[in-house]
Amino acid sequence: MASSERITIDPSVVHGTPVIRGTRMRVSDVLALLAANANEAEILEDYPYLTSEDIKACLVYAAAQADHAVVIAS
Repeated sequence: MASSERITIDPSVVHGTPVIRGTRMRVSDVLALLAANANEAEILEDYPYLTSEDIKACLVYAAAQADHAVVIAS
């Protein structure tokens, strides 16, 4: 399953925040855990409904979101 199929945005789930499909786990929560030095094994132990592919999908999603042109008005 492609990462784009793992991350969903639905206004009726967590107010439209990007989540891992079939859960209420926000992409931002996974990224925050990784930023706090939690490793994949720790995350999977604490959230057994997640998979390694879900974590990777969160990283791919974040990278895609960060890869936008910035236009500065002068």
